[in-house]
Amino acid sequence: MEFRPGDKVELLDDELSGIVQEINGDEISIKTEDGFIMSFPADQLVKIDDDIDPATIEGFDFEEVLKEKKPVKKPKSRPARSKDKQQPPMEVDLHVNQLIRSSKGMSNHEILNLQLDTARHKLEFAIRNRIQRIVFIHGVGEGVLKMELEYLLGRYSNIRFYDADYQKYGLGAMEVYVYQNP
Repeated sequence: MEFRPGDKVELLDDELSGIVQEINGDEISIKTEDGFIMSFPADQLVKIDDDIDPATIEGFDFEEVLKEKKPVKKPKSRPARSKDKQQPPMEVDLHVNQLIRSSKGMSNHEILNLQLDTARHKLEFAIRNRIQRIVFIHGVGEGVLKMELEYLLGRYSNIRFYDADYQKYGLGAMEVYVYQNP
């Protein structure tokens, strides 16, 4: 590209423009819009034409270009819901008063064994019937039942467990996700 003094130019890799002042071989000095004189190699500059020829605009269909630029409205679709969000989880309340009528005369050890047996049976039921999500409501208490549940669930290789939704269950529940074979 050939440059002459007075040409308006811009720098290729920067938002800097100015007017050509002097040409020394491949080195071109420009005066920036801020009044500074700077030198650049000719291959880093591009000539800017301020003048737009009215003959090139005449007969040009701007409406068609604007239609191409307008975004096409896509029909609104429902957000995709994952499979485990669609199916409500199976809830198992392990509080002793939900499992038997009266715990009178039972030791803490017997109550704990009853709760763990119930959890194991419900988990096996869920695996057999291809139920993917189970929530065990263990309560807060001293955390003994929660620890024993974690130990029990840790023996299964095809499940993942974590604290259940805090807003719905608080701190006293554990959700189990059962990986099913197709």
